[in-house]
Order: sequence, then structure tokens, then C-alpha cells
Amino acid sequence: MTEGELNVFREGRIVAWADLHYTLVIDFLDAMNGATRRLTLPSGGSIDVAIPAGVREGQVIRLRGKGAPSRGEGPAGDALIELNIRLHRFFVLEGDDIRLELPVTLKEAVLGGRIKVPTPAGAVMMNVPRGSNTGTVLRLRRKGAPRKSGGHGDELVVLKVILPASPDHGLEELVSNWSPSTNDDLRREMLS
Repeated sequence: MTEGELNVFREGRIVAWADLHYTLVIDFLDAMNGATRRLTLPSGGSIDVAIPAGVREGQVIRLRGKGAPSRGEGPAGDALIELNIRLHRFFVLEGDDIRLELPVTLKEAVLGGRIKVPTPAGAVMMNVPRGSNTGTVLRLRRKGAPRKSGGHGDELVVLKVILPASPDHGLEELVSNWSPSTNDDLRREMLS
């Protein structure tokens, strides 16, 4: 805690004493969806902090009158709470959009279909197009971070095709008997 000494004098008396500065670490989903978190003060007390949806790293919340008491008749200072947001395991904030790298099976990538996808507000269903590849980006409109101007950004879902962890003899047999209709040299540009 640091104490900023802001003394305001009016007619020879101190009107306000000091704003107190705190740091509060919150989870990514609390920053996106809003929450109430309790901040324990160095004095042993605590205050509840209402975190609005869509706050960003370093944003400061001002709680009027929750700072240091004034000397005399003036009002107490304010509590200035700087927010630090923990990184999420899967979601990455990019402006108002959220990026998610989503593992999909080879079958889902080749044949397409509907799959369940996590968003900060809960899971939704999404269509994976046939023939999707690793790196394909699909957009879930208005499933990103809340915007200051209203509405939400998008969630950008980056597909990552994952083969089975253990050998799949059926898949191995299928691929060994498969004759592609084209003979694309995928590495030609890299080797020339």
C-alpha cells in the first residue's frame, strides 16, 4: 500500500486527507464478466470491490470515501484500486477480441460438424467447415470482451488439428491405403 498525501485546505482547515492506493489481482473471467471481490486492507479490515464487466489491465477503480480519514471535519480520501488481471489458460485478449486456440480431431477437421466451444460467458455450439486445417480462424461474433462503447468484441477461434495421442491402427491403415487426388508439394516454396 502506498499513501498519497493530498491535503486540500479551505479556510485554514484540512478538508480531505489522503487517497490510498491498492492493487487487486483478479481472474480473467472476472474481468470479462464482472464480479465482486473482497480486498483485505493492511489495517486488517476489508472492502468489497464491484468489478464492472470489461475492465482492462491497469484500470483503476475509485471508491469514494474509502481512503484515509481526514483530520478534522473534511471527508475521507478515496481508495484507488489498480486491477491486475491473471492470464487465462486458454483465452488471450487482443483489443476487444478474444483469441482461443481450439484443438479439433482429424475427423472433425476433415468432415466438419458442430462442436462445443468455450467462451468467457459459457460454452456455445459452432460449425467447423469441412476440410478445415490447423490455423483456420473462425469468428464467434459478439463473444469477445465488452466494449466501452457498448456491445462486445468477437471471439477468434483458431483451429489446431490434433492426431490421437496413442497409435490408431485404423487411421494408419486408412492413410497408407489413401491415394490423394492431388500431389501438392506443400514444401516446394521453402526448398527453392
